[in-house]
Amino acid sequence: MRTTPAPGSIIPFLRRRDYVLVRPLGQGACGETVLLRDDLIDSLVVCKKYSPISESLRQELFLHFLREIKLLHEVHHQNVVRIFNYYVYPDKQTGYILMEYVQGTDIEEHLRANPETINDLFLQAIDGFAYLESCQILHRDIRPKNILVREDGVLKIIDLGFGKRVAASTDFDKSISLNWWCEPPLDFAAGVYNHSTEVYFVGKLFQRLISEAGIEQFKHSALLERMCRSEPRDRIPSFLDAKNEVALRRSEDIEFEDHEREAYRHFADAVSRHITKIESGAKYVVNLDRIRAQLEVVHRNCVLEDQLPDCAPLLRALLTGEYHYRKVGFQTWVLSSFLRFLRSAPNEKQRVALANLHTRLDAIVRYAKLPFDDDIPF
Repeated sequence: MRTTPAPGSIIPFLRRRDYVLVRPLGQGACGETVLLRDDLIDSLVVCKKYSPISESLRQELFLHFLREIKLLHEVHHQNVVRIFNYYVYPDKQTGYILMEYVQGTDIEEHLRANPETINDLFLQAIDGFAYLESCQILHRDIRPKNILVREDGVLKIIDLGFGKRVAASTDFDKSISLNWWCEPPLDFAAGVYNHSTEVYFVGKLFQRLISEAGIEQFKHSALLERMCRSEPRDRIPSFLDAKNEVALRRSEDIEFEDHEREAYRHFADAVSRHITKIESGAKYVVNLDRIRAQLEVVHRNCVLEDQLPDCAPLLRALLTGEYHYRKVGFQTWVLSSFLRFLRSAPNEKQRVALANLHTRLDAIVRYAKLPFDDDIPF
């Protein structure tokens, strides 16, 4: 008779998974990477083995290896490489990561053969790094070999071995020194490496790619120039800002019906009236599926009411972090109208609406969180 294991007990897996070696893919400072085939599901996977060249750095780099596993396990985005499984042996300070095989080339080689794809790849890169930014993850090793392009044109950000999750302002200290392929920004003189620094390196990467490939049909030159400014105060501050700027520019070419404009404006007016101030570390939610799903739940729970009993659940669908808000007075019909728009509008219109909403929220007062601030709304 079988019994259900007690919570917390170790579950042994009896069958070892066997893989077939296809070919080596490369050797780096932290180990080698090979291509494997899983015959059971007839699929190719990449295996990254931790085996550093320098034995003196084995322990230090092993921590980078573990960090990469953790970060990759927490991200799910079409422009970031996926991790399938991992095997770690701490006593021997080694391990393996099994991850998605990106069948294609690095972005530099891809653009030499396909310069006409530059605009689409630029937008995909902005989207992927904006997602990492929304997860509070710094990549910290932005270079052509770490941005791959699949044969179907999908861009993939890889190698988070030097990645870092940030949770406080001290996490933006420049704590690593790499051999950068371009002139470092002025951020380094101040000992800072933050999301704006990543904007700079992505901008410089595309600036170099465009120059080397002699590309003339790039559509986002003004935005790229602002990304590449060495002085942080003059640079576009985040990938989310860059993404919103692109969306707002696209909105000029998209025709909105009068009822769609009205639905958006009533909703944006109500949201911006109810949020009184936002903590400087708060982030906008950018995942449209998540926003729609949470707003549907809020609507279902108050559809028979004239007003939302508490608009906090609605605001949490749009913002993460801390902010001050007015609890009552949000009309249910405003949410109903906006949801009808989201259900029927194509994704492009929804992205434009979200970018416009973020621009509206940018005008709300920001405040710095104090160490012992007990005037927190929730």
